[in-house]
Amino acid sequence: MNKVVETLLERVADWPEEAQAELVKSIVDIETKHFGVYKLSPEEREVIHEAQAQAGRGEFVPDEVVAAFFKRVGL
Repeated sequence: MNKVVETLLERVADWPEEAQAELVKSIVDIETKHFGVYKLSPEEREVIHEAQAQAGRGEFVPDEVVAAFFKRVGL
């Protein structure tokens, strides 16, 4: 194991629970990005289902709004 990683892991034991939870989420995100299939959170799944429902009802953002967005972000 990389010595820096080893040292950091030793220090993590003294971190507050909230910081440790944040670290776990970050590690899971990194591992998923590099080694696995991304798993949606319940919140992400809900947003996707709502977007699908909106599309099914024909509710789309007008083309001019999309064009303005892409212009604003430089795409």
